[in-house]
Amino acid sequence: MPHTFLSPEWMDAARQLRDSLPKPATAPPVAVRMNLVVTETPFAEDVHGHIDTSEGEVVIEAGHLSDPDLTVTVDWATARSVFIDQDPAAAMQAFMSGRIAVDGDITKMLAMQSTASTPTDEAQAVADALREITAD
Repeated sequence: MPHTFLSPEWMDAARQLRDSLPKPATAPPVAVRMNLVVTETPFAEDVHGHIDTSEGEVVIEAGHLSDPDLTVTVDWATARSVFIDQDPAAAMQAFMSGRIAVDGDITKMLAMQSTASTPTDEAQAVADALREITAD
């Protein structure tokens, strides 16, 4: 059953999906600890989360990390376009127009984005599965 992107139900379904998939054969190409703040959500509050690849796998989870490399603030619609629709042009347009704010080591974000432009078969399968649990 599809859920609204980043809702508590979506986060639970994404965790179950992550736990059901085999661990990737290779480590992520970029080690980064990134906090996310997603604004303008359909919920009452901003969503706080993080992406951490420093331990050799991609962990996306709720809450913030202590001492991140960077913090990215983005509106909900742009986050959905980037993570679910996999639209790199949306990310570039949002960044250029100031809808994505970065505090910290921007080179880590740029390195991560450059590797995301050519996803592995494993990464594409995860993205497709996330799209299936996400409501339109």
